[in-house]
Amino acid sequence: MPPIVQPVFRALKPLAFISAGLMAAACTPSVQSPLQPQGVEKSAKTRVLEAGATMLQTDSPLEPMNIYLDGFHAAKDNPAHQMEAHHFCRQVNEDFAQCALFDGNTREANLIGIEYIISEKLFESLPGKEKKYWHPHNFEILSGELIAPAIPAAAEHELMSGKMNSYGKTWHVWNSDPYGRKGDQMPLGEPMLEWSFNRDGEELPGLLEQRDQRMGISTEEKRRSRQDLAPLAKPQNGVDALKGKFPRPPTPIPGVVDKKAAGPR
Repeated sequence: MPPIVQPVFRALKPLAFISAGLMAAACTPSVQSPLQPQGVEKSAKTRVLEAGATMLQTDSPLEPMNIYLDGFHAAKDNPAHQMEAHHFCRQVNEDFAQCALFDGNTREANLIGIEYIISEKLFESLPGKEKKYWHPHNFEILSGELIAPAIPAAAEHELMSGKMNSYGKTWHVWNSDPYGRKGDQMPLGEPMLEWSFNRDGEELPGLLEQRDQRMGISTEEKRRSRQDLAPLAKPQNGVDALKGKFPRPPTPIPGVVDKKAAGPR
């Protein structure tokens, strides 16, 4: 390959992986919403209006939300309250992504929240009082718990590499499917600030296994395949934010360190 072409090829290679992944997304296992909201069936009039809107309205802000991620959240004020969240995201630029969160991945899924994802660079630019709302992502990636269903392994690996040292700000507005508990049929109460797991054992027993079985994947295999990303990990804010607040004693993993515990660099 001519020398001048090599850098261009390297730059385009991740895009090829992602494009292949999007084509494979049609093979994603369906995850149905656990409940239907209260209310009567759509009327014929409503269905006609929907059909007209589909044909005539374009440039929907939802159309670019074509990156599908699946992961878990714990309520920051009550870490035993845990949920799986299906993220449909738009990568706005290299440093910023925005996601709509659902309790499933079909057309019938309920919208349960939002998440903004920012790079380490943008996080460090935030005022100190704002940083308490943003959870770290390195454990989610290195543990294998955050996945991009159905895309080729190389594309998923490239995607996760790009999210190392990033942070998320997540609000759940509908408690539709808390693990091990009955969900609400309507979005009730105040929004809940969500947090990430940062050690093994912080998740409730069975939460990972249920997801893996449904999705036909192995979190452990994904963890092993991502160990080459560990050298990229930097100490992050918020790793110890919920330390000691989970029901079970947790176990740290290599590469996931709280910035305060790491000390000055």
